Amino acid sequence: MTQMIFSDEPAKGWIPPSIAAPFICIFLVAASMTPGDIVLSNFGFTDPMGAPRGPLGFYLMLVSFIALGLAVAGWVRWVEKRSLASVGLRGAGRLKKFLTGLAVGIAMMGAIVSSIALSGGYRVADLAPAFASPAALGWIALLLTSFTVQASVEEFVFRGWLFSTIMRRWNTAAALILSSAAFTFVHFSPRTPLLMLAMTFVFSIFACAWVRRSNSIWGVMGWHTGWNWFGATGFDVPITGLESGLPALVVELIPVGPAYLNGAGEGPEGSIFTLALLTAGGLTFLLRPTPRGRNGIDSPITGQQP
Repeated sequence: MTQMIFSDEPAKGWIPPSIAAPFICIFLVAASMTPGDIVLSNFGFTDPMGAPRGPLGFYLMLVSFIALGLAVAGWVRWVEKRSLASVGLRGAGRLKKFLTGLAVGIAMMGAIVSSIALSGGYRVADLAPAFASPAALGWIALLLTSFTVQASVEEFVFRGWLFSTIMRRWNTAAALILSSAAFTFVHFSPRTPLLMLAMTFVFSIFACAWVRRSNSIWGVMGWHTGWNWFGATGFDVPITGLESGLPALVVELIPVGPAYLNGAGEGPEGSIFTLALLTAGGLTFLLRPTPRGRNGIDSPITGQQP
């Protein structure tokens, strides 16, 4: 049985079949981001594997993500012919929801890093070395902008557009699985450890469950921003296997012990603590009853919740 999320506004264009939507998503990701990635590589801002070189490389990656966001927004507007509200950019208190999500993302990343350290997976090397360098603090502030764009675009594409598109043609379970499979695929590398792939899939399930519960993507956009930014700048450890090249904002940590504990080259996202926390969070969102009297969608006429 088909279900709606965000809005029951009828699409005036073509909604792709659920099984085709992830492939269309992957095509849009590749077609929109590849030109920018090639330019960055040619100018030396990324290495041969596509990883950014230092904070400037991280910052300039937002060009590719802006292109992706525009491509998917164009698809929603001119192919499916529906509003951006119908893909999760809706609701009151948008800034508050984003900032709340930002705080939760920072707190969750801090909790994971603390758990790893307390379990013996990190050794403290220095305290807040970034404060000895005004230039480093400036870059850390700029990277908050960059991660806001990167994380918000990913949530708009995968949890906003793709998740809602599949639900319109199929159901919640299919939307959870197919959108998360597409998200995992675009983050796949032959060098990626199995635990990291599992975390990526569960990460997406958690984010999908969040937007399903909150009925918008503003909160999860903030959460993803805080998660990535604090992971990349707070502790001088990798985020999703990428190094920011900046001194730690909070404490410089050195991984010790097994990779399953500290994530090794993948950073704290590759830890069993991350997998456990995101699994628990996703199940909490999915199993918690929907508040009585709330159907979770907008009226197609008024645009307000009944």
